[in-house]
Parts: sequence; structure tokens; C-alpha cells
Amino acid sequence: MMREELVFGPIRSRRLGSSLGINLLPTKGKLCNFDCIYCECGWNKDGTGDRTLPTAEELEKALREKLVSCKKEGTPIDSITFSGDGEPTLNPDFGKIIDITVALRDEYYPDAKVSVLSNATKAGRKSVFEALKKVDNPILKIDAPTAALAAKINQPLCEYDVEKIVEDLEKFEGNFVLQTMFLRSPDFDSSSPEVLEGWMKIVRRLRPREIMVYTIDRETPMKGLTKFTVSEMESLLQPLLNEGFNIQIKG
Repeated sequence: MMREELVFGPIRSRRLGSSLGINLLPTKGKLCNFDCIYCECGWNKDGTGDRTLPTAEELEKALREKLVSCKKEGTPIDSITFSGDGEPTLNPDFGKIIDITVALRDEYYPDAKVSVLSNATKAGRKSVFEALKKVDNPILKIDAPTAALAAKINQPLCEYDVEKIVEDLEKFEGNFVLQTMFLRSPDFDSSSPEVLEGWMKIVRRLRPREIMVYTIDRETPMKGLTKFTVSEMESLLQPLLNEGFNIQIKG
């Protein structure tokens, strides 16, 4: 299972290029309101040893030091990316931290994007919504078109209503990136007609400026999951591609 420091990398991201990571969650544990069966950070129950959340002040110091070091060494940074060991919007300083990060990006790497990988469960909260609107890439997840399937894939530990998430994302008026994992298990298949058609209906309703569709890339905590090939996903998504949606497909 992955465990990340407060600021880590840059690493090579298949979606974001040279990505400097920010982990707003415990560095020796995991904190998330999902317990996704494919999560590279492992199960929540295996990451309970640390519950310490970094403060805005700690982030500012660590990020500035890292950006100065990268600049001095000539290290390219395409994205400053909030990911880490769980859901970043759970950090109570999230809004303040976004402001700090944008300011430091402007100072040291003005061409880099600021990206947030989020499960969108807090997108309806005013402070989180306003913070997400300030970043270049709010990358917001919907893996399943129904609560029943989300219960199998994401195993939410909070109230999770797909319709409520969609309503929250409508407020972005398309200016966000929708992220979706395609995978198979003995219990479900992302490509089955009812799942695929339900998800496409959400896509057409939200009309995000970009869609990131990807599949399993690392070891998963649940065994028996199967990944899709890029060609399979391209074929499945052809109707949306034909309609002009901007879709990034990663195997």
C-alpha cells in the first residue's frame, strides 16, 4: 500500500505528466470516506495508525521548500496535485491550503496546473466548492451511476447519493474534469449495458470539459478485479467520442 509524505515527487502521472503530489492526510495512515476496492492506498482498516492532519502552515513551509529545490535543480512540474492517502477535502484547512498553493505556484512554477483528485462527496459544501473553483483541474469522481453499484465499488462510509453528487457537480457548469474507473469483478462490470448507459446519461447531463476514464494500474486491495484494455474502453466510449466529448483514456 502507498503512504505519502506531505509533499512528494514529482512522479510521472499517466494523466497529469510530471506531478508534484500533496497529501493533506496522515503520512503514516489513510483517511477517506470511501473504501474503494481498487484503491492503491489499501483498505482504510489497514491505515488507522495515524490520524494526524497537516495544517496550512505546515503545508506552506513544505511546499515552498520543495518548489525552491525543484526550481534550483531544473526539475519540471506540470501539475501540483492533491492526491495522497485518502480524500483531500476532508482536511479542515482545505480552502486555505488551496489559496496558499495557488500563490506558491504563481511564484515558482506559473505554468504548472493545480489539480485536485476528489471523490466529490464534499463538493456541495460552499467552502470546498469555492476552493475547487480556484484550481485549474478539479478532477471529480463518479465511478457508478447508482448507489447500489457505488456501494460495491467505492464502499462509501458516508451518506452517498449519486443524484445529490450530480446536482453538486452541475454547479460547476461543465468547468471540471470527470474521473471514472472502469473495471470488472465477479459481481459487476463497468461495461454492462445498464451501467454504461446510466453513466453516459450522467455525462451528457453534466457535460464536463474533460473526462478521464482509466482502469486498474496497480495492485488492488480486493482480489479478483479485472482491468480493461485501452481499445476496449475506446470502443465502449465511441458514442460519447462521436458526440464531441473530450475523453482521456488511460490503461
